[in-house]
Amino acid sequence: MTTRNDQRAGLLYGIGAYGMWGLVPLFWPLLKPAGATEILAHRMVWSLALVAVALLALRQWGWVRELLRSPRKLGLITLAASVISVNWGLYIWAVNAGRVVEASLGYFINPLVTIALGVLLLKERLRPAQWAAVGIGGAAVLVLAVGYGRPPWISLVLAVSFAIYGLAKKKVNIGGLESLAAETAIQFLPALAFLLWLGSRGDAAFGAHGAGHAALLAATGIVTAVPLVCFGAAAIRVPLSTLGLLQYLAPVFQFLLGILYFREAMPAERWAGFALVWLALSVLSWDALRTARRNKAEARRLAAQAAAAGAEPAAAALPGTPAPGGIVASGAPAAGVPATAAQPHGAERERTERATEPTA
Repeated sequence: MTTRNDQRAGLLYGIGAYGMWGLVPLFWPLLKPAGATEILAHRMVWSLALVAVALLALRQWGWVRELLRSPRKLGLITLAASVISVNWGLYIWAVNAGRVVEASLGYFINPLVTIALGVLLLKERLRPAQWAAVGIGGAAVLVLAVGYGRPPWISLVLAVSFAIYGLAKKKVNIGGLESLAAETAIQFLPALAFLLWLGSRGDAAFGAHGAGHAALLAATGIVTAVPLVCFGAAAIRVPLSTLGLLQYLAPVFQFLLGILYFREAMPAERWAGFALVWLALSVLSWDALRTARRNKAEARRLAAQAAAAGAEPAAAALPGTPAPGGIVASGAPAAGVPATAAQPHGAERERTERATEPTA
């Protein structure tokens, strides 16, 4: 059972994870004059090195054999590695190109895109509040398209790529460190080949701008892995509904950095578009919390019914003798009450888990 201290620690881990993801726009500009593609390649190479060391220390290698024996899981991991490469690379480019606010929008609308993918790909049925949130989100994209003079393509690509990434990871269903190791293992050889090619041409930034700059490029592995470890620690200690709310910390921090630190323009039409996005997320969060409370109350009710159905006959009968109705007083669960009755509905749980996948 999770104690209050565990929950408090989990909350701090979650705030730390999403806080680091929210502040990462401060890091990528430090890597200039390296281009976004070179930074991305270093992130892949150094992340694998760091995660491999962690797995060696923990001696967690049993999952590799299972993964290699499953072509389906390998295919899903390859898909996840491909779309997260697009996500990481575009995000780094957007930050260093002065489009932090537009990048933050991608992670604001990611939950809405995740829900839309659930409807389109998994044939999930939405509640009225979820339909309303998706509709408001669509209106927000139209308003922002007018404000930008073009569709907010950076935001849309970030949101869609990360939603597909979350869906693929959910289907693979392996741990955070293991998943990152598998993904970066797929990315490693192309990334290393690109870095070696840059070096052979004399265009590599690594080592050409001093030891400090080279150390910062190597630190991309730490920037990738440490928040993920904190997220994993939070995920086992706090409810998914709490993680679902904490996830908004990252785009909020990114948005504030874009306006207050990078001094990006925010005309009235962009404020209107973001306001609609925040309204959609408020509706979505309210509906998720209400559903979680309803599921919890239903679980308590079913548990109480099961306990009463099992305890009353036991009190009225001697051990091993039939109680009224033919039930033997053995402490067994009452017939007709499934063992998983107290668990949240599977579709609701899976949708919430997809919505709390870590951001880039």
